[in-house]
Amino acid sequence: MTGQHLREKLRIATSGARAVLPFDVDGHAFLAIPQLSSDAEGTPPGMNGGNSNTDLLLLRRDGESYTEYQRLPVPGGEDAEFFRIGGQAFLATASIRAGNGPYDYQLDSQIFAWDGSAFVPFQTIPTFAAKQWRHFTIGERHFLALAQGVFLPQAKDDNRPSIIFEWDGARFQPFQEIPSLWAYNWHFFQIDGQHYLAHADNSDESRLYRWNGDKFVPHQTLVKSAGRAFANFTNGGETYLACAVIDADSILYRWNGTKFVHHQTLAGAGGRELAVIDTDAGLYVVRVNFIIGDRLNPTTRLASQLYRWEQGQLVVVEEFTTSGGTDVAVFADDTDTLVAVSNCLTEDVRFSTDSVIYTFTP
Repeated sequence: MTGQHLREKLRIATSGARAVLPFDVDGHAFLAIPQLSSDAEGTPPGMNGGNSNTDLLLLRRDGESYTEYQRLPVPGGEDAEFFRIGGQAFLATASIRAGNGPYDYQLDSQIFAWDGSAFVPFQTIPTFAAKQWRHFTIGERHFLALAQGVFLPQAKDDNRPSIIFEWDGARFQPFQEIPSLWAYNWHFFQIDGQHYLAHADNSDESRLYRWNGDKFVPHQTLVKSAGRAFANFTNGGETYLACAVIDADSILYRWNGTKFVHHQTLAGAGGRELAVIDTDAGLYVVRVNFIIGDRLNPTTRLASQLYRWEQGQLVVVEEFTTSGGTDVAVFADDTDTLVAVSNCLTEDVRFSTDSVIYTFTP
């Protein structure tokens, strides 16, 4: 149920949507939505099934709605990351798997470049169960971090660590491996001029890394397992880091000058993604929840939360329904602040479910 802060504006038909990415290029507003899977006829419902020979939806804003502009061949689509290097625009995409069972987790993920009218193939990256790309810069250097891997009995011999790539002036080259088993996410940020990179992992520790001038070095462990995503904000001179956890309560940490310490428990399992909305009227955090329960019989219809920062704590001020929620993005159109949420699974664990754009009012 939505209330006065989040009001549904638009629904977009998607199938197993795993992310939603707003960006602008050449004066037009776009949404990129990678899709994990489609419902395979004659097969039983299940979040690990379906046909993963899917496309990424590229939608362009048309008045008050979005219309399909291009489809990109991104099987088992998990993520899309838009960034620029000089005058060139890129879209990095992550593919976790291909096929319709048994699935192939060892496949290429594609980086596309904008040619002035469409995204075209630019670079192919061999990946294994790719989950997320994150672009960031340190000085004049451009990095592209890949979260990948899946720790399953049938795949453990092929599993790979996460990798940070660096732009060499023409292409991305491997720069540094980050230990992982079942990686999900990255979050890059700064505190007092120091660069940090948080890495979320389902089966391994989720860790915070620090840039030492040459590479990223371990700084501290954040959660022992089931980490999904991060978001940071500053308020009252203090820096905070929220960590979404899938099978337990999520956590809000506070920076004590040298490391993050526990500040608040954000009650409830299912945490998948986070976003900060910092307004003149107050600071808000959105938490999108994915599933609770066993993967073979999950509960997908969940309440996700909108928090407001009040007296040094995040307080739930509103809940809204998600259906296997996977991502949240905050952006603006001509007059409004918008919140886009991708949904991946129906209540009966099928893939065909709408993703939703909300209008946000503080």
